[in-house]
Amino acid sequence: MVLTVSKRVARRRAAAAVAAGALPCLAFPAPALWWFAYVALVPWMLLLRSAPTGRRAALEGWLGGAGFVFAVHHWLLPSLHVFLFVLAALLGALWIPFALLVRELLGGAPSGGRAAAALVLVPSGWLLSELARSWQGLGGPWGLLGASQWQVAPALRLASVGGVWLVGLVVVAVNCALVLLVAIPGARAPAVAGVTGCAVLTGVVWLWAPRPEVSGGLRVAVVQPGLVADGPDAPERRFAIGEELTRSLAGQRPDLVVWGESSVGEDLTARPDLARRLADLSARVGAPLLVNVDARPADRPGIRKSAVLVGPGGPTGDRYDKMRLVPFGEYVPARALLGWATSVGKAAGENRVPGGAQVLMDLPGRADVRIAPLVCFESAFPDMSRNLVRDGAALLVDQSATSSFQGGWAPAQHASLSALRAAETGRPMVHATLTGISEVHGPSGERVGPALSTSAREARVYEVPLARGTTLYVRFGDWPVGAALAALAACCAAGGVRSVRLGTPAGTPAGTPVPEPLGELPSKN
Repeated sequence: MVLTVSKRVARRRAAAAVAAGALPCLAFPAPALWWFAYVALVPWMLLLRSAPTGRRAALEGWLGGAGFVFAVHHWLLPSLHVFLFVLAALLGALWIPFALLVRELLGGAPSGGRAAAALVLVPSGWLLSELARSWQGLGGPWGLLGASQWQVAPALRLASVGGVWLVGLVVVAVNCALVLLVAIPGARAPAVAGVTGCAVLTGVVWLWAPRPEVSGGLRVAVVQPGLVADGPDAPERRFAIGEELTRSLAGQRPDLVVWGESSVGEDLTARPDLARRLADLSARVGAPLLVNVDARPADRPGIRKSAVLVGPGGPTGDRYDKMRLVPFGEYVPARALLGWATSVGKAAGENRVPGGAQVLMDLPGRADVRIAPLVCFESAFPDMSRNLVRDGAALLVDQSATSSFQGGWAPAQHASLSALRAAETGRPMVHATLTGISEVHGPSGERVGPALSTSAREARVYEVPLARGTTLYVRFGDWPVGAALAALAACCAAGGVRSVRLGTPAGTPAGTPVPEPLGELPSKN
């Protein structure tokens, strides 16, 4: 009977871990309950601190991580099918260090010193998992916890100092302080100090961090053709709709017209008629067009996605080939081993070829403006926009297409990233898509003008403020990541965290015989 009850408890804890790990997804768009991020981790952390052994905490960290990955990426299910479950299970393991830190530092009745250490080391453990999964081969930095704060002005100011990483550290620290406050009465002083410290940090940054100095502006037109029914002639029909919408801009005096990702379906060298039509549009509206060609170039092998600038005389020669491709969507990692994914979901039938370097484009007629193109989920990578601004970018432009995920959370999640990148770099960012959501954010991350929804078929001109100067994030980069890793390394080197014995209950002195926990009793025949 004891065995049956213990197994039931273990199963309930496992289910609770998955559900608790999934809770933070509600802080991201489309629900966009940004405030929920500051309490969303509390149920999961309470479960982890009560784990009977380190082994159990590791399992519940893994399950919670899998729940988080699945919830934040659930809109991929129609494309990846069963492979999304496999992906969530693999990436979920990245939260095991976080889980072990929670149990070690928050389990039992921690001393004031251990509670204070938890406020630094537990957020650092979370950041460690985010850093690991930010590698492109594991899907990239989509769904970083700090990105849930894209519409909160004080959080965007924090991003200008330490990027999305600093925002994430503050969010997890607040969750950790709440756990101390709720579950450990003796740790109320460190808990209050932790919340107060986060508030003071945010206030100091708000008052002291340099703000972008607005200097002039740019009239940027975004062309969103909307949904086009699938079919062999879909690229041509989409091109024709974009052409018609762009013509409507004549007389509105834009400085730049931006089309979305894959807005041109054939190589312009192989189709000079398309190049002429784009050149005629440029002459008609009096501005260059930044289009995106998804095709096999005549002069290079493989299929590429390329941002191409076109003026009244045709393509200017400025071209950027997308560097960071979407795993499975644009290439299949280790295709010889994982090629079966193409038969299960909508994985790429042929690997696209990545570009070799980032590119800045001079805007014709505006010697003071250099355009920095990004393609699709490259806007999720903070280092790419930072590098472009360090090289002299005045305007960040992300060309995207999320038409495969209409009706889900993907368009809103993707559009929100432009606010973070703008705030981090102090440069405005244009997020132009084929089917919405298209929007523009100013140099502090604030939205400029109305967004174009997923139901819109429209061309709209935005008055985009330009800015001078550099943010601290552009100047110093990912220093919060280095600080977090240094804190973990220093604490381990100094023996501040006990060596984790997976089968040992929290608080048990080394060398003490440990009985098997009820949830892991061996079965009896």
